[in-house]
Amino acid sequence: MAPTAAGEREELVRLCSSKNWSKAIRVLDSLLARSSSIQDLCNRAFCYSRLELHKHVIKDCDKALQLDPGRIQAYILKGNALSALGRKEEALLVWQQGYENAVQQSADLKQLLELEELLSNAKQSQPVTCEEQVADSPIADSSIAKENQSVVSEEHVIDSSAAVESSPGLGSEHIIDSSKVNTHEDSEILRKSDDDIEISSGPNEIIQVGPITILPKILASSKTKSKSISLDFRLSRGIAQVNEGKYDAAISIFNQILRENPTSPEALIGRGTAYAFQRELELAIADFTKAIKSNPSAGEAWKRRGQARAALGESVQAIEDLTKALEFEPNSSDILHERGIVCFKFKDYNSAVEDLSKCVFRERTNKSAYTYLGLALSAIGDYSQAEQAHLKSIELDQNFLDGWIHLTQFYQDLANVEKALECLQKVLLVDARFAKAYHLRGLLYHGMGQHRSAIKDLTMGLSIESSNLECLYLRASCYHAIGEYGDAIKDYDSVLNLELDSMDKFVLQCLAFYQKEMALYTASKVNSEFCWFDIDRDVDPIFKEYWCKRLHPKYVCERVFRQPPLKESLKKGRLKKQDHAVTKQKASLLRAADLIGQKIQYNCPGFLPNKRQYRMAGLAAIEIAQKVAKTWRSLRNMNKNGKKGWRRERNSTPSQNRGGSGCSTSSPSETSTLYGFNDERPPSGRYMFWHDIYAIAVKWRQISEPCDPVVWVNKLSEEFNSGFGSHTPMLLGQAKVVRYYPNYQRTMDIAKSIMAENKSVFNSEDKVIDLSEDEKLRKITQASSCYDLHSIIGENFWVATTCESTAFEGKQLEGTRITVQQMDKRGFDFAIRTPCTPSRWEEFDAEMAIGWETLCNFHCGEAFGSNDMDMLENTKDAILRMSYYWYNFMPLSRGTAVVGYTVLLGLFLAANMEVTTNIPDSVQVDWEAILSFTPDAFMNSIKPWLYPSLRFTTAWKDYPDVTVTLSTTGTIVAALSSYDS
Repeated sequence: MAPTAAGEREELVRLCSSKNWSKAIRVLDSLLARSSSIQDLCNRAFCYSRLELHKHVIKDCDKALQLDPGRIQAYILKGNALSALGRKEEALLVWQQGYENAVQQSADLKQLLELEELLSNAKQSQPVTCEEQVADSPIADSSIAKENQSVVSEEHVIDSSAAVESSPGLGSEHIIDSSKVNTHEDSEILRKSDDDIEISSGPNEIIQVGPITILPKILASSKTKSKSISLDFRLSRGIAQVNEGKYDAAISIFNQILRENPTSPEALIGRGTAYAFQRELELAIADFTKAIKSNPSAGEAWKRRGQARAALGESVQAIEDLTKALEFEPNSSDILHERGIVCFKFKDYNSAVEDLSKCVFRERTNKSAYTYLGLALSAIGDYSQAEQAHLKSIELDQNFLDGWIHLTQFYQDLANVEKALECLQKVLLVDARFAKAYHLRGLLYHGMGQHRSAIKDLTMGLSIESSNLECLYLRASCYHAIGEYGDAIKDYDSVLNLELDSMDKFVLQCLAFYQKEMALYTASKVNSEFCWFDIDRDVDPIFKEYWCKRLHPKYVCERVFRQPPLKESLKKGRLKKQDHAVTKQKASLLRAADLIGQKIQYNCPGFLPNKRQYRMAGLAAIEIAQKVAKTWRSLRNMNKNGKKGWRRERNSTPSQNRGGSGCSTSSPSETSTLYGFNDERPPSGRYMFWHDIYAIAVKWRQISEPCDPVVWVNKLSEEFNSGFGSHTPMLLGQAKVVRYYPNYQRTMDIAKSIMAENKSVFNSEDKVIDLSEDEKLRKITQASSCYDLHSIIGENFWVATTCESTAFEGKQLEGTRITVQQMDKRGFDFAIRTPCTPSRWEEFDAEMAIGWETLCNFHCGEAFGSNDMDMLENTKDAILRMSYYWYNFMPLSRGTAVVGYTVLLGLFLAANMEVTTNIPDSVQVDWEAILSFTPDAFMNSIKPWLYPSLRFTTAWKDYPDVTVTLSTTGTIVAALSSYDS
């Protein structure tokens, strides 16, 4: 039979008389669970004060004061708790407020005088302990003796962290997945709780009950009193040991208690927490589970088990436990904080925002909650509110390193370089040896193309954390890019030799294998002419496929010839001094390239300005202009003489790798042709076809950032036969991809229009799903989200855009696929994907060939040499038309966008037209093409800002010849790196 309220109050009096505070708290928990009482809240606060669980005291006093702002006892208890925590100024304010209320209400004179004394002592800086008010407590009489208890440290608490990496550089996607800045997710989620281990075993709800009446004398055996005092004292000692970091000592104390009382929830929670700090998470979870079985109302056990499960990556179970803990304490900002962080790590950003918003509403000084709220808001695309949350976290504490780091990451993801660097400077002022700051700044410099600056910061970071895999890999890639191949390979080897603790780090280790091979390949080409640097013909297709897909290299090692050893490769692969020498011709060429190359910048969130990529694009555009101009002059002369310009036949130029590392296992004759590229060059070498033009830009893109696997898709082993698809997400789960989400609504509208027109979609197995029912079509037109569309279809699906053909009248080519895929229950992958199958490749090869021939015919006719912009109208349109098919073709593993715009700049320059404007804000030229069903629609979107900026010029003809001035691979690497000293 359940105990009556009267019986519980008798039990409470007995327990308090015997100083068995833990069990007294349980009785008060039970009373408060049934009805609310301000006095019972104060009683429980007093019991907590006897165990020196000061933060629990403050919580109960706050609840009591919410119900009755005039409750003087709550002011006394709260002030004493704050004072015991060392928060003297806050204690003084609380007592002052209580005193003012007491005077106004003509309160109990005894308590008024007590407050007056407390204020007087505080103002004289005399410390006050909770012992001073014991005699006047409503649940203790003056005869109760004071026992010695260990003071619980408020400093050592459970910590949490998670991780994220954003990959820099043009053309890479940034997906926010982080909580604390680390380049990859960490399993550690145990976090600093606002409370220490302060063990309670029941709900802390505000429920009204009547006051306790204490009998003046309690009959209890001295043996029972002594035993209960001893238990509380040992529990307090164990808690203190945990909070002081003495985990083994704490476990020993709790073990002794548990031998006497195997089901003691307090001891089980204490020992479980000690285990958690020692990373013995399975043991911790076992103890918390036993505590819950012993007392299902032990909210602390639910919370701690949730923390431990989160640390093991068991996010679903962790959220369930923390949700249960909230049932006992629904207004707990601490538990909301915990669950918000776990939801964030679980990528349930909407729930994280909800929990963390409630947390900071209740606890406006929780800097950790504010910074995680900023991360969650940023993930769902609410950048303004995210910034405010991050700023609030550091406003609360200017030395809050995690807050500064998260704000840095926020600005870096948005490509706000100035603010990101300012934040990192603040971090280093707080802690000059904070390794993560050097890694982040190195990452930022790398993304801006300043590789030497990145190396300096990464080296500093490694001097602090020598085995930091992310720093090692990034520094290796920077050395690789600037031609310091020996240092690069040394760092790649260090990455390969490290022991790993996460799958993300394993991916980096796999990449280090491929990058090392590519560094050795490039080193072997350093002193050769740049034309012999040919990844697409020299490197084995299987190697390239596994490199692009970031797969384990075991199969590659078994099937592909490896590059020669380091010494053999670098013997002839060092950059020569003359490679770095800046001649007058070279200097003028580089100045011109930098000005031209700046035009490739997308002025959209997420796209960092990258000097190295600017120079790459500028040099590529000038080389294209120079070579295309020669072709046009030759064609013009041949047309005047009535000769045929060219025949489209297969090229048979042999590979020049000569058995180097990573080379193809096939014979040269088998790898000498590019599928679908048919050309035959006359001996003069002055004729080019569409592939030759784009191949120039591709090679420059490959050498400028060697860590990006940029290759022609049709050269990726047998995978090409089944279709190698690119994937560009706008939405990943609940995360809005900062670069591409601006295209979400337009893409959604296009998908719905295709569904309505075709009355069908394709499922993940490429089978047709019929949508001809009127009701389904009506729902599709009304759908506003991926969830709506997926609910209508009932499974994952895709639809394809179309491209109007120029080569074949009336034909519609498949453009890109708009895909909707459910990701668990947290959201959807909404993306564009472009499969490159042989049949599709042939179709777009034909479009590109017709586009190039049309451009040549227009420009080599009456418009040749004209400075009349009206006469050049057909030339301009032909350049845009060819660009439209290139973007929809998407023939590269990555880099299609920057290569396409680089060629566009080069072709306009060859036609004596210079693009003088930057790409307008929020415009992404490749997306304009991908989301246009006809070349005319694409042209109409680009012409209004591009054509007015075109200026007739022949100044480019005075530029030094790129292939002569920068003849070898080594001189090109040096030129791309020379601005970054």
